[in-house]
Amino acid sequence: MCRTAHPTDVLVSPDWLETRLDEVQRDDPALRLVEVDVDTDAYEEGHVPGAVGFNWRTQLRDQTRRDLRDPDELATMLGDHGISDDSTIVLYGDDANWFAAYAYWQLKYQGHDDVRLLDGGREYWQTKDYPVTDEVPDYTPVEYDIGGPRETIRAYREDVELGLDRDCSFVDVRSPKEYSGELIAPPDMTETARRGGHIPGAENVSWTDVTDDEGLFRSRDELESLYAEAGITGDETTITYCRIGERASVAWFALHELLGYEDTMNYDGSWTEWGNLVNAPIETGAAE
Repeated sequence: MCRTAHPTDVLVSPDWLETRLDEVQRDDPALRLVEVDVDTDAYEEGHVPGAVGFNWRTQLRDQTRRDLRDPDELATMLGDHGISDDSTIVLYGDDANWFAAYAYWQLKYQGHDDVRLLDGGREYWQTKDYPVTDEVPDYTPVEYDIGGPRETIRAYREDVELGLDRDCSFVDVRSPKEYSGELIAPPDMTETARRGGHIPGAENVSWTDVTDDEGLFRSRDELESLYAEAGITGDETTITYCRIGERASVAWFALHELLGYEDTMNYDGSWTEWGNLVNAPIETGAAE
Protein backbone atom coordinates (compact mmCIF):
# COMPACT_ATOMS: atom_id res chain seq x y z
CA MET A 1 0.00 0.00 0.00
CA CYS A 2 1.18 3.54 -0.75
CA ARG A 3 2.36 5.10 2.51
CA THR A 4 2.11 8.74 1.51
CA ALA A 5 -1.03 10.80 2.13
CA HIS A 6 -0.97 13.40 -0.60
CA PRO A 7 -4.11 14.62 -2.43
CA THR A 8 -5.34 12.18 -5.09
CA ASP A 9 -5.94 15.01 -7.55
CA VAL A 10 -2.17 15.02 -8.23
CA LEU A 11 -0.83 11.72 -6.83
CA VAL A 12 -2.68 8.40 -6.75
CA SER A 13 -1.78 5.19 -4.96
CA PRO A 14 -1.51 1.77 -6.61
CA ASP A 15 -4.58 0.69 -4.62
CA TRP A 16 -6.52 3.67 -6.00
CA LEU A 17 -5.61 2.64 -9.54
CA GLU A 18 -6.22 -1.08 -9.04
CA THR A 19 -9.83 -0.44 -8.05
CA ARG A 20 -10.29 1.48 -11.33
CA LEU A 21 -8.66 -0.93 -13.81
CA ASP A 22 -12.01 -1.84 -15.36
CA GLU A 23 -12.67 1.85 -15.96
CA VAL A 24 -9.17 2.38 -17.34
CA GLN A 25 -9.65 -0.38 -19.94
CA ARG A 26 -12.93 0.95 -21.31
CA ASP A 27 -13.01 2.68 -24.67
CA ASP A 28 -13.97 5.87 -22.87
CA PRO A 29 -11.65 8.91 -22.70
CA ALA A 30 -12.78 9.84 -19.18
CA LEU A 31 -9.81 8.02 -17.58
CA ARG A 32 -6.60 7.24 -19.42
CA LEU A 33 -3.43 5.57 -18.14
CA VAL A 34 -0.05 6.26 -19.77
CA GLU A 35 3.33 4.64 -19.13
CA VAL A 36 6.21 7.00 -19.99
CA ASP A 37 9.76 5.66 -20.27
CA VAL A 38 12.91 6.68 -22.10
CA ASP A 39 11.83 4.10 -24.71
CA THR A 40 9.01 1.54 -24.96
CA ASP A 41 11.02 -1.67 -24.38
CA ALA A 42 9.84 -2.12 -20.78
CA TYR A 43 6.26 -1.29 -21.73
CA GLU A 44 6.27 -3.97 -24.43
CA GLU A 45 7.43 -6.59 -21.91
CA GLY A 46 4.58 -5.84 -19.53
CA HIS A 47 2.55 -2.90 -18.24
CA VAL A 48 -0.49 -1.96 -16.19
CA PRO A 49 -3.64 -3.22 -17.95
CA GLY A 50 -5.18 -0.51 -20.09
CA ALA A 51 -2.05 1.65 -20.23
CA VAL A 52 -0.73 3.08 -23.47
CA GLY A 53 3.02 3.55 -23.83
CA PHE A 54 4.82 6.79 -24.69
CA ASN A 55 8.47 7.01 -25.72
CA TRP A 56 9.85 10.03 -23.85
CA ARG A 57 12.71 10.59 -26.27
CA THR A 58 10.80 10.49 -29.55
CA GLN A 59 7.20 11.33 -28.62
CA LEU A 60 7.53 14.03 -25.97
CA ARG A 61 10.57 15.93 -27.22
CA ASP A 62 11.54 17.54 -30.51
CA GLN A 63 14.96 16.06 -31.26
CA THR A 64 15.87 18.75 -33.80
CA ARG A 65 14.98 21.81 -31.72
CA ARG A 66 15.83 20.09 -28.38
CA ASP A 67 12.57 21.41 -27.02
CA LEU A 68 9.12 20.27 -25.98
CA ARG A 69 7.02 18.47 -28.56
CA ASP A 70 5.20 20.89 -30.85
CA PRO A 71 1.79 21.47 -29.19
CA ASP A 72 -0.20 20.60 -32.31
CA GLU A 73 1.77 17.38 -32.73
CA LEU A 74 1.27 16.59 -29.05
CA ALA A 75 -2.47 17.16 -29.38
CA THR A 76 -2.64 14.81 -32.36
CA MET A 77 -0.69 12.11 -30.52
CA LEU A 78 -2.89 12.36 -27.44
CA GLY A 79 -6.08 12.28 -29.48
CA ASP A 80 -4.86 9.28 -31.49
CA HIS A 81 -4.50 7.39 -28.20
CA GLY A 82 -8.05 8.15 -27.13
CA ILE A 83 -7.10 11.01 -24.81
CA SER A 84 -9.18 14.19 -24.81
CA ASP A 85 -8.51 17.51 -23.11
CA ASP A 86 -11.17 16.52 -20.55
CA SER A 87 -9.55 13.18 -19.70
CA THR A 88 -8.14 12.34 -16.30
CA ILE A 89 -4.61 11.26 -17.26
CA VAL A 90 -2.67 9.03 -14.84
CA LEU A 91 1.04 8.78 -15.64
CA TYR A 92 3.68 6.37 -14.41
CA GLY A 93 7.06 5.05 -15.51
CA ASP A 94 10.51 3.75 -14.64
CA ASP A 95 13.06 5.22 -12.23
CA ALA A 96 10.59 6.54 -9.66
CA ASN A 97 8.57 8.30 -12.36
CA TRP A 98 11.60 10.19 -13.73
CA PHE A 99 10.16 10.55 -17.24
CA ALA A 100 6.51 10.41 -16.19
CA ALA A 101 7.05 13.52 -14.06
CA TYR A 102 8.42 15.32 -17.12
CA ALA A 103 5.31 14.30 -19.07
CA TYR A 104 3.17 15.53 -16.16
CA TRP A 105 4.92 18.92 -16.17
CA GLN A 106 4.66 19.20 -19.98
CA LEU A 107 0.94 18.39 -19.98
CA LYS A 108 0.33 20.94 -17.23
CA TYR A 109 2.35 23.50 -19.19
CA GLN A 110 0.23 22.80 -22.27
CA GLY A 111 -2.94 23.42 -20.28
CA HIS A 112 -4.24 19.97 -19.34
CA ASP A 113 -6.11 20.30 -16.06
CA ASP A 114 -6.46 16.77 -14.67
CA VAL A 115 -3.09 15.01 -14.66
CA ARG A 116 -1.89 12.67 -11.91
CA LEU A 117 1.14 10.52 -11.09
CA LEU A 118 0.98 6.93 -9.89
CA ASP A 119 2.99 6.84 -6.67
CA GLY A 120 5.93 4.44 -6.85
CA GLY A 121 5.82 4.18 -10.62
CA ARG A 122 6.39 1.02 -12.61
CA GLU A 123 8.83 -0.67 -10.22
CA TYR A 124 6.56 -0.42 -7.17
CA TRP A 125 3.56 -1.67 -9.13
CA GLN A 126 5.41 -4.76 -10.35
CA THR A 127 7.32 -5.44 -7.12
CA LYS A 128 4.06 -5.53 -5.15
CA ASP A 129 2.48 -7.94 -7.66
CA TYR A 130 -0.24 -5.69 -9.00
CA PRO A 131 -1.73 -6.86 -12.36
CA VAL A 132 0.48 -6.69 -15.47
CA THR A 133 -0.22 -7.50 -19.13
CA ASP A 134 1.54 -7.34 -22.49
CA GLU A 135 -1.70 -6.58 -24.35
CA VAL A 136 -1.62 -3.21 -26.10
CA PRO A 137 -5.00 -1.40 -25.98
CA ASP A 138 -6.52 0.16 -29.06
CA TYR A 139 -8.73 3.12 -28.19
CA THR A 140 -10.96 5.08 -30.53
CA PRO A 141 -9.24 8.36 -31.55
CA VAL A 142 -10.79 11.54 -30.19
CA GLU A 143 -10.28 15.28 -30.61
CA TYR A 144 -7.77 16.99 -28.32
CA ASP A 145 -7.67 20.78 -27.94
CA ILE A 146 -4.47 22.28 -26.49
CA GLY A 147 -5.25 24.85 -23.81
CA GLY A 148 -1.79 26.23 -22.95
CA PRO A 149 0.84 27.33 -22.66
CA ARG A 150 0.92 28.14 -18.94
CA GLU A 151 4.17 30.03 -18.72
CA THR A 152 4.07 30.45 -14.94
CA ILE A 153 5.51 26.95 -14.45
CA ARG A 154 8.28 27.13 -17.07
CA ALA A 155 11.55 29.01 -16.68
CA TYR A 156 13.65 30.24 -19.59
CA ARG A 157 17.23 31.50 -19.73
CA GLU A 158 15.97 35.04 -19.21
CA ASP A 159 14.15 33.98 -16.04
CA VAL A 160 17.37 32.51 -14.68
CA GLU A 161 19.27 35.70 -15.47
CA LEU A 162 16.61 37.80 -13.75
CA GLY A 163 16.50 35.35 -10.86
CA LEU A 164 20.20 35.81 -10.22
CA ASP A 165 19.62 39.56 -9.82
CA ARG A 166 16.56 39.08 -7.61
CA ASP A 167 17.80 36.42 -5.16
CA CYS A 168 15.68 33.67 -6.66
CA SER A 169 16.18 30.20 -5.17
CA PHE A 170 17.65 27.58 -7.49
CA VAL A 171 17.40 23.84 -6.86
CA ASP A 172 20.01 21.78 -8.72
CA VAL A 173 18.72 18.21 -8.57
CA ARG A 174 21.72 16.56 -10.24
CA SER A 175 24.31 14.32 -8.62
CA PRO A 176 26.96 15.93 -6.37
CA LYS A 177 29.63 15.34 -9.04
CA GLU A 178 27.56 17.11 -11.67
CA TYR A 179 26.83 19.95 -9.27
CA SER A 180 30.50 20.41 -8.40
CA GLY A 181 31.60 20.34 -12.04
CA GLU A 182 33.56 17.10 -11.75
CA LEU A 183 31.11 15.58 -14.22
CA ILE A 184 29.28 17.51 -16.92
CA ALA A 185 26.63 14.85 -17.47
CA PRO A 186 25.85 11.25 -16.47
CA PRO A 187 27.68 8.60 -18.53
CA ASP A 188 26.45 7.90 -22.07
CA MET A 189 24.30 11.03 -22.28
CA THR A 190 24.44 12.65 -25.71
CA GLU A 191 23.13 16.10 -24.75
CA THR A 192 25.74 17.86 -22.69
CA ALA A 193 27.48 21.19 -22.02
CA ARG A 194 30.93 22.67 -22.59
CA ARG A 195 31.43 23.62 -18.96
CA GLY A 196 30.69 21.93 -15.67
CA GLY A 197 29.43 23.43 -12.43
CA HIS A 198 26.18 24.96 -11.25
CA ILE A 199 24.16 28.17 -11.32
CA PRO A 200 25.57 30.54 -8.67
CA GLY A 201 23.84 30.11 -5.33
CA ALA A 202 21.98 26.96 -6.35
CA GLU A 203 21.27 24.40 -3.64
CA ASN A 204 22.03 20.76 -4.46
CA VAL A 205 18.95 18.75 -3.43
CA SER A 206 18.89 15.50 -5.40
CA TRP A 207 15.71 14.55 -7.21
CA THR A 208 16.03 11.11 -5.60
CA ASP A 209 15.67 12.58 -2.11
CA VAL A 210 11.96 13.31 -2.58
CA THR A 211 11.12 9.58 -2.73
CA ASP A 212 11.94 6.67 -0.44
CA ASP A 213 13.74 3.42 -1.26
CA GLU A 214 10.59 2.03 -2.89
CA GLY A 215 10.05 5.08 -5.09
CA LEU A 216 7.12 6.45 -3.07
CA PHE A 217 6.98 10.19 -2.48
CA ARG A 218 7.89 11.18 1.05
CA SER A 219 5.29 12.71 3.33
CA ARG A 220 4.50 16.41 3.32
CA ASP A 221 6.39 16.95 6.59
CA GLU A 222 9.45 15.17 5.21
CA LEU A 223 9.39 17.17 1.99
CA GLU A 224 8.96 20.45 3.83
CA SER A 225 11.94 19.62 6.06
CA LEU A 226 14.07 18.52 3.12
CA TYR A 227 13.62 21.80 1.27
CA ALA A 228 13.61 23.98 4.39
CA GLU A 229 17.14 22.75 5.09
CA ALA A 230 18.05 24.28 1.72
CA GLY A 231 16.30 27.54 2.62
CA ILE A 232 13.23 26.89 0.48
CA THR A 233 9.94 27.46 2.26
CA GLY A 234 7.53 28.46 -0.51
CA ASP A 235 7.83 32.19 0.20
CA GLU A 236 10.33 32.73 -2.61
CA THR A 237 10.51 32.18 -6.37
CA THR A 238 12.13 28.80 -6.94
CA ILE A 239 13.56 27.37 -10.16
CA THR A 240 14.45 23.68 -10.50
CA TYR A 241 16.94 22.41 -13.07
CA CYS A 242 19.05 19.40 -14.01
CA ARG A 243 20.63 18.50 -17.36
CA ILE A 244 17.63 18.84 -19.68
CA GLY A 245 14.72 19.28 -17.29
CA GLU A 246 13.44 15.75 -16.76
CA ARG A 247 14.94 14.97 -13.33
CA ALA A 248 14.06 18.52 -12.30
CA SER A 249 10.42 17.76 -13.09
CA VAL A 250 10.33 15.37 -10.13
CA ALA A 251 11.49 18.16 -7.80
CA TRP A 252 9.07 20.61 -9.44
CA PHE A 253 6.24 18.13 -8.83
CA ALA A 254 7.19 17.77 -5.16
CA LEU A 255 7.45 21.53 -4.62
CA HIS A 256 4.63 22.84 -6.79
CA GLU A 257 2.07 20.05 -6.73
CA LEU A 258 2.60 18.27 -3.40
CA LEU A 259 3.74 21.17 -1.22
CA GLY A 260 1.75 23.82 -3.07
CA TYR A 261 4.69 26.21 -3.53
CA GLU A 262 3.00 28.11 -6.36
CA ASP A 263 5.94 30.26 -7.45
CA THR A 264 8.00 27.27 -8.63
CA MET A 265 9.19 26.82 -12.21
CA ASN A 266 11.07 24.12 -14.08
CA TYR A 267 14.00 25.30 -16.22
CA ASP A 268 13.96 22.65 -18.93
CA GLY A 269 16.84 24.25 -20.82
CA SER A 270 18.80 23.33 -17.69
CA TRP A 271 22.54 22.70 -17.69
CA THR A 272 22.73 21.75 -21.36
CA GLU A 273 21.71 25.32 -22.16
CA TRP A 274 23.29 27.22 -19.25
CA GLY A 275 26.60 25.36 -19.44
CA ASN A 276 26.90 26.21 -23.15
CA LEU A 277 26.18 29.95 -22.85
CA VAL A 278 29.04 32.37 -23.45
CA ASN A 279 29.89 34.31 -20.26
CA ALA A 280 27.06 32.76 -18.23
CA PRO A 281 28.02 32.89 -14.54
CA ILE A 282 28.98 29.46 -13.19
CA GLU A 283 30.19 28.21 -9.83
CA THR A 284 32.12 24.99 -9.20
CA GLY A 285 32.85 22.99 -6.09
CA ALA A 286 30.90 20.77 -3.75
CA ALA A 287 27.88 21.91 -1.77
CA GLU A 288 28.71 23.33 1.65
